[in-house]
Amino acid sequence: MSANLVTKDLAGGHAHRTLFESLDLTVAPGDVVGVVGANGAGKSTLLRILAGDLEPLGGVVTTAPRDAFVGWLPQEHERIAGETVGDYVARRTGSAQATAAMELAAAALGEDDPSGAAGDAYTHAFDHWLASGAADLDERLAPMLADLGLDVGADALMTSLSGGQAARAALAALLLSRFDLVLLDEPTNDLDLAGLERLETFVRGLRSGVVLVSHDREFLSRVVTRIVELDLAQNQTTVYDGGYDSFLEERAIARKHARDAYDEFADKKADLVSRARTQREWSSQGVRNAMKKAPDNDKIRRKAQGESSEKQAQKVRQMESRIARLDEVDEPRKEWALQFTIAHAPRSSSVVATLDEATAALGDFTFGPASLQVSAGDRIGVTGPNGAGKTTLLRLLLGRLEPTTGRSSLGASVAVGEIDQSRTGLAEDQALGTAFELAMTEMSPADVRTLLAKFGLKSDQVTSLVGKLSPGERTRAAMALLQARGVNLLVLDEPTNHLDLPAIEQLEEALDSYEGALLLVSHDRRLLDNVRLDQRWHVQDGQVSTF
Repeated sequence: MSANLVTKDLAGGHAHRTLFESLDLTVAPGDVVGVVGANGAGKSTLLRILAGDLEPLGGVVTTAPRDAFVGWLPQEHERIAGETVGDYVARRTGSAQATAAMELAAAALGEDDPSGAAGDAYTHAFDHWLASGAADLDERLAPMLADLGLDVGADALMTSLSGGQAARAALAALLLSRFDLVLLDEPTNDLDLAGLERLETFVRGLRSGVVLVSHDREFLSRVVTRIVELDLAQNQTTVYDGGYDSFLEERAIARKHARDAYDEFADKKADLVSRARTQREWSSQGVRNAMKKAPDNDKIRRKAQGESSEKQAQKVRQMESRIARLDEVDEPRKEWALQFTIAHAPRSSSVVATLDEATAALGDFTFGPASLQVSAGDRIGVTGPNGAGKTTLLRLLLGRLEPTTGRSSLGASVAVGEIDQSRTGLAEDQALGTAFELAMTEMSPADVRTLLAKFGLKSDQVTSLVGKLSPGERTRAAMALLQARGVNLLVLDEPTNHLDLPAIEQLEEALDSYEGALLLVSHDRRLLDNVRLDQRWHVQDGQVSTF
């Protein structure tokens, strides 16, 4: 069933703070609407409102037909204790809820029902159950898991899966869903290139409307047909027709026009104020001169000078009137921008790290043998599917995993800086401020708080346990750590996951000026294109190919 979603004058946020307002949007079948904005601008809040999970602060959301099946896939891959992959997929596709509703309606059929309402409710619930795809979900699930390379059964516990496996389970739920409208919050997180291509094909092939939040610029460029920007700094909500690259151009033009309009207004006002000030000074000077120079009995001269002063005063009033009639133009607010640099350590030995016919046996998986070398200043991009052995490769190079056979070595004077998949490298059971002070003992508590604030981490986050921070907050804390300590070997494992677009751009700028050795593991295609790299290593089934 095709469906439309319409918002009128929609506002969202928290009771004490409005994040966005005045959103008028229509999502028709085939539309793919991308929602962009800095972290904290209200993107996830908007999706929750559209899904009916959160009440708006103002305005309305309607669907046509009213009983349209709206699917909302939140950002996090929830790991509920005891939930199997099959149960997870049933919940995420809406099949579990539809089955429960149908069974409840069926139980009511046996009750006395002269009005026939129970029968109507059952018919509606049954139709909804069929529409959800619950009838054949089990039959479709196993082939989908195999197709995505998820080598676990439907009865495997979600809590036992790795991050990459959980991402594939989430993708399976999405591909198996049969919603009339689809809401996706950061669907690209943790997906490898093959998963991203599957997701793109799925989204482009949907007949239903889609509203999605993503910080993957290449994904946005390939799939969206319209952009909603939640601009927290300017307190504006703007809908742009066209794709992501068109949005970037239009936004740049709009921002330039806004700045030019303000500069023109400010210059004109400043000129009028200056001229009015000069006129006032002339008028005052004329009155003083008239009082000092004119003899008491020279009435004609005094009258002429008085008239001249009045004319000057009239010019002042005219100038002030022109200033008052100016159309006020608000100055564009300066956005908070992450200012990120990577501190340099003294140069390491010419050979930073080596593997010599190194292998690593981890259960049923074997990495290698691999013979590789990282030299001082090398900039290496590492790609490959989830589970191929990229993290194992990094652990061997950094000396954190002893090879089963062969040798690995780390060079002299190597200062490692790392953003790993756990995000911070800080003590999970400590408050962020305390954990940072323990890691950087030479920094005072005041300096630590100042640095963290520059990364958008304020008092609430500084006093929160590291393990309780959001993925985006943890990533920014890891970036702050890189800025605080000098490094000459920088290891980044999927650094753009959970970062907003401005922060990703700042990361790219920081990497451009960084002069040490770099190992960059990423599935972010635009990041890999934008960052200067000397070579690529591709990991597949435990084997590394270089080019």
